[in-house]
Amino acid sequence: MSLTSGPILPTLLRLALPNVLAMTMSVAVGIAETRYVGLLGTAPLAAMALVFPFAMLVQMMSAGAMGGGVSSAVSRALGAKDPERARTLAVHAVVIGTVAGLVTTVVFLALGPMLYRALGGRGEVLDEAVRYAGVLFFGAVLIWLLNTLASVLRGTGDMRVPSLTLLVSSVLQILIGGALGLGIGPIPRYGMPGVAFGQIIATAAGVAFLAWWLGSGRARLTLRLRGIALRGDLFADILKVGALACLSPVQSVLTVLIFTGLVARLGVEALAGYGIGQRLEFLLIPVAFGIGVASVPMVGMAIGAGDVARARRVAWTAASVSALMLGALGAIVSVAPDAWATLFTADEAVLVHARSYLRWAGPAFAAFGFGLTLYFASQGSGKVLGPVLASTVRLVLVAVAGAWLARHDAEAWQYFALVAGGMLIYGVATGLSVRLTRWGARQAPPTSARGEPAAPLAR
Repeated sequence: MSLTSGPILPTLLRLALPNVLAMTMSVAVGIAETRYVGLLGTAPLAAMALVFPFAMLVQMMSAGAMGGGVSSAVSRALGAKDPERARTLAVHAVVIGTVAGLVTTVVFLALGPMLYRALGGRGEVLDEAVRYAGVLFFGAVLIWLLNTLASVLRGTGDMRVPSLTLLVSSVLQILIGGALGLGIGPIPRYGMPGVAFGQIIATAAGVAFLAWWLGSGRARLTLRLRGIALRGDLFADILKVGALACLSPVQSVLTVLIFTGLVARLGVEALAGYGIGQRLEFLLIPVAFGIGVASVPMVGMAIGAGDVARARRVAWTAASVSALMLGALGAIVSVAPDAWATLFTADEAVLVHARSYLRWAGPAFAAFGFGLTLYFASQGSGKVLGPVLASTVRLVLVAVAGAWLARHDAEAWQYFALVAGGMLIYGVATGLSVRLTRWGARQAPPTSARGEPAAPLAR
C-alpha cells in the first residue's frame, strides 16, 4: 500500500491536493458571505465579525484538532492490521462528535450574548449577532459530525471523497445562504438567520452523504452503529490526541483576539491595515492544513506498523513542503506588498500599515507553515503535547510582549514585528518538540474491538 511503503513525497502531494482545494473553497465561502452580508447593511456585517472567531474555533476544533485525533486512531489501527478496531473507533468518533456538538450548542446559546457583548457588541449589532449565532450554533452537531465523518475517511487514507464532499457543501452554502439571506425570486429575505440556515442545510447534506458512503461498504471501513459496545479505552485512544489538540485552536483564537485588541488601540487605519494582512495569514491555513492532514494517515499507519523512521520522514517532509510553499508566498508579499493590499483598499493611510504588516510578517510565513503542519503530523503519531505547548509559548510571548509594547506606546510596526516573532518562535518550538519526543516509546499494545491483543505497536 502506497501509504505505508510508497515514495513519501509523491504520495503526500497526491493526498494533500484535494484537501488544499477543499479548504481553499472554505475561504471562498467566507469571502462570499462577507460580500452578501455586507449588502444587508453595516450592522449585520459587524455582527458577523463578532461571531466569526467562535465559528472558526468550532471548525478548527472539530476538523483539525479532534478530527486529527480521529484520523490518528483509525490510521494507527489500520497500520497495525486491525480493521475491526478501526471500525469500532469510527463508531466511538461519531459518539464524541455528537456529544461535542451538543455541548457546543448549549455553551453558545447560553453564553453567546455575553461573549458578543464583551467583544463590543451593542444595540442592533448585538441583536443581529445573537440571531445569526442562534441558528448557526443550534446546528453545531451537524458541523461536528461532518468533520468527524470526513476525519474517519481521512484516517483510511481516502482524501478524495471527504474533500469533494466539503467542496460541494461549500458551494451549496454559498448558494443557499445567499438566497435565504438576501431573498431571491419567491424566497423571502430572512437576513442573517437565513445566511446561517444556509450553512446548516449544506452541512446536513454533507453529513447525509458521508454517512451513506461509510455505511455502503464503498469505503475501506464500513460504519455500523448497531451492535457496538462502547469502551473507555477506545474513547481514550481518540481523546488522548484530539482533546489535547483542541487546546491549540483555542490558543490561536486567543492570540488573534489579543493582537486585534492591541492594534485597535492605534486607530482605525492601523486596524484596517492589520486586517488586510490577517486575511492573507488566514489563507495560509488551508495550505498547511491540507498538507498536514494528508500526513496524518501516513504517519499513523507507519506508527501502527512499527516503522517509526518512516513516520518521522513523512512528518519532516510534510513540514518542509509547507514551509517552502508558504515561504515563497511570504517572500512575494514582503517584496511586493501592494500585490495583495491594494485588492482591498486604495486608502493610502491604510495601505501604509498593510505594507508594514506584510513586510514584517511575510518572511515568517515559512516558520508558521512548518510548525502548523508538524502539529498535524504529530497527531498521527499520537504524541501531540509538544506542538500544543509550542502554541502556548507563542500565546504567552504575544500576551507578555504585547502588554509591554502597549505600556510603552509602541508604534504599529512594532506590533507587526511581534506577529513575525510569534510565528518564528512557534515554528522553532514545534520543530524542537517533535525532534525531542520519542514516537517509538514502548507501550502496551492496543486491544482489538473484541478485547484481544492486536498487532504490536512501534517500539
